[in-house]
Amino acid sequence: MTEVVVVMGVTGAGKSTVGRLIADALGVPFLDADDFHDDAAKAKMRAGIPLTDADRQPWLDRLNRALHDHAATGAVLACSALTAAYRQRLTAGLTGVRYVLLTGDPELIRERIAARHGHFAGTALLPSQLEALDVPADAITEDVAPAPDVVAQRAVSALRATRSGS
Repeated sequence: MTEVVVVMGVTGAGKSTVGRLIADALGVPFLDADDFHDDAAKAKMRAGIPLTDADRQPWLDRLNRALHDHAATGAVLACSALTAAYRQRLTAGLTGVRYVLLTGDPELIRERIAARHGHFAGTALLPSQLEALDVPADAITEDVAPAPDVVAQRAVSALRATRSGS
């Protein structure tokens, strides 16, 4: 399977953890969108200030270039990808991109955000992200209540099943 998979969802849903597991299972590189934010964006999020569309545009362009660099070999990208417009910019010029949406009870996600250390995105960003989330019609949706390895295994099985048409 040499396709690009975007593991998407709100902050704290487990995109990085589950995305790494999916990438390992598929044997492709893992990319974390958090690594592509500039310092100014990280400072805003650390302060609980949601990013604007203008803040996100250069970030999405950097991510798009990275996905193009991995298009031939495939990759898994952990990225919020909250709106259709963001996903369009993120994947411009790419074909066959698959989405795995991590979702769950907002209180569970809030608890996970509060428990993590050293991440610039805190619980203050969750309400705006939940409000902005526009679910792609073709996304594979996985609940994040189970352990990350279970979530990843289910996502990989769904990716393989939908790819083969079963």
